Amino acid sequence: MAGKVSAHYSRLKKRLAELTELEERFGDLETTDELVREALADDTVDEDLLRELADGLTAIENELDRGEERRYFSGRFDEGGAVVTIHPGAGGTESQDWSEMLLRMYLRWFERRGFKVEVNDVQEGDEAGIKSATLSVEGDNVYGLLAAEKGVHRLVRLSPFDSANRRHTSFAAVEVSPLVSDDVGDIEIDEKDLRIDTYRSSGAGGQHVNKTSSAVRITHHPSGIVVQCQNERSQIQNRVVAMRILKSRLLELEEQKRAAEMAKERGTALNINFGSQIRSYVLHPYQMVKDLRTGHETGNTQAVLDGDLDGFVHAYLTWRAGGGVDHRLGEKVEDEA
Repeated sequence: MAGKVSAHYSRLKKRLAELTELEERFGDLETTDELVREALADDTVDEDLLRELADGLTAIENELDRGEERRYFSGRFDEGGAVVTIHPGAGGTESQDWSEMLLRMYLRWFERRGFKVEVNDVQEGDEAGIKSATLSVEGDNVYGLLAAEKGVHRLVRLSPFDSANRRHTSFAAVEVSPLVSDDVGDIEIDEKDLRIDTYRSSGAGGQHVNKTSSAVRITHHPSGIVVQCQNERSQIQNRVVAMRILKSRLLELEEQKRAAEMAKERGTALNINFGSQIRSYVLHPYQMVKDLRTGHETGNTQAVLDGDLDGFVHAYLTWRAGGGVDHRLGEKVEDEA
């Protein structure tokens, strides 16, 4: 309990400091604006001042957008971190390559947002791409923000793996669970329900991890959930991380069940399907990324793939808070939180 209070206090203290800094920056921009107006009155243009004013206004607008996001976080775990798992759909190399593109996109977005990321496990594809990736992400409101990314992502492009250069459609799924502490009391796991396998790591990490059976795979039989970790140096460390990921996945499963029960009690259908397609990325015959729930779209596909996701995330949070119409179904969708 004391840890939660301390963490909440730290978040509030950080937000207050951010607000104070924002007020100071706005004051500086007001001074710059006055200088620009004086220059224009004298029929002179200082391009450096104009650029400074424009850049400053853009930066403040972005900060205000992020501050507005906090209004939408009322869920139990929204303010905390998350475990993100990416895995390809059917399609072999095509989908595995697409999964790796998504991994790169998210890593760049996390870097932009200043989140702390730990890559727990990456399974390389047979020819290219990845078979799966698991990340632990820490920062303010990570789980709340990543609610926008749960589901299946669809890519349409000219395949680099097709000698005839034909157009292919690939799918990859993104799963998001709340990042929980090792001693979380909500989830109790019976060791009898677990199968624990060890194997040699296949990814980067040096001679130690590749020459010993330090990687750990845990199968939870009642739920069918399988988690694995190979990026720590020892088997014990990998097991600890894998157990934490398993608890996070089980907690997310419980949250989904709770949301479904609440929707049933309200007499409404919970139309959010975590296995459904949420966003399309089209690289050929035209360029567009479109969220199929909110209708938000952009033609700058490269920027999105380079981690520019804030527009999509903000649109989703606004849409969800307003009980928006799902563009796939034409029906009201209840908030799952």
